[in-house]
Amino acid sequence: MNRRGFTLLEVLVATVIMGIAVAGLIAGLSQAVNNASRLTDYDRAAMLAHTKMNDLLLDANLPFDGSVQGLFGPDQSGGIPSGWRASLRPFDQPPNAGPGTIVLQRIGLELWWQPASGTRRTLQLESYRRTRIPVPNGP
Repeated sequence: MNRRGFTLLEVLVATVIMGIAVAGLIAGLSQAVNNASRLTDYDRAAMLAHTKMNDLLLDANLPFDGSVQGLFGPDQSGGIPSGWRASLRPFDQPPNAGPGTIVLQRIGLELWWQPASGTRRTLQLESYRRTRIPVPNGP
């Protein structure tokens, strides 16, 4: 009698091989989802940083030498806690420059965000703008 089909051992081996393949596929998909989420957070941070830098470059009320900081609202950051800190310093100042002299001011911006994974991430930008040396306040 000639029987065609698979033995129980062949079926078990095939099932184990498929189980290993499916487990590997699920692990790969999980990593891909994590990477996509991380890149989405980074893209959002880069967009916020560029927008904040543009705001800082146009703000005439910033200190000549000092720092400012703030937080982003949940509507801007996608619900992820995030904020920024900007340091402002004169970059290139002539030796005998007095009040009213136009100089370059360096703006260093650090943006931070704290994704659900708990690891605080940062992004740094740097730019320059022309500004005047302020007149000192009187006594």
